Amino acid sequence: MSTQNEVPVTPPQTSYMDAAVAMIDEIRGLKDRIPNFVIPESKSVGQRLGLAASVPLAFLNLAALAIRNFVELARGGNSGPSRIHDLASFAEAFAPLADELEAMALFVRHTVRLARNNAGSEALTAYALAKRLAKRPETAGLAPHVEDMRSALGNFGRKRKAKSTPAPTPANPGTSPASTQPSPVTTESPVTPTKQ
Repeated sequence: MSTQNEVPVTPPQTSYMDAAVAMIDEIRGLKDRIPNFVIPESKSVGQRLGLAASVPLAFLNLAALAIRNFVELARGGNSGPSRIHDLASFAEAFAPLADELEAMALFVRHTVRLARNNAGSEALTAYALAKRLAKRPETAGLAPHVEDMRSALGNFGRKRKAKSTPAPTPANPGTSPASTQPSPVTTESPVTPTKQ
């Protein structure tokens, strides 16, 4: 009877990059599931759409009723009241999805920023400790690492000296700016015209 130590086989752990790429693919796949999905052709297209996109639902219903009752209004590519109702229904149903995706994006950005903050905080703490320990003889081997970290940081975190703006110099040296302007107060009394 042989006793072998068998090592259990575990699947490799997915890296953060692989997990993020998979989620991005899932999110991009959502666009195929959204009816009428359109990618904007420019950043400013939203401003052009804003006015007509913000008309009240009551207005849309009244316009659809008018189109149904008057054939003349169905000209010019207008496809009728059912199309207006369908588009309004789509907009009402999918607007919360856009809100949820925007909120999720904010939460993901916050989570990313928090992770960067925590990583940076731990690295800065290690750097501060390494600077202190590198001065001791028993841990002097940290000195090259401290120098590498200092170099990698560059000017990060160092306060910049505030540039002071010099006072304006007068046009004529030796005179103050106030002395070149006439005084509003005079010692003479006002001259009154005499009647003839």
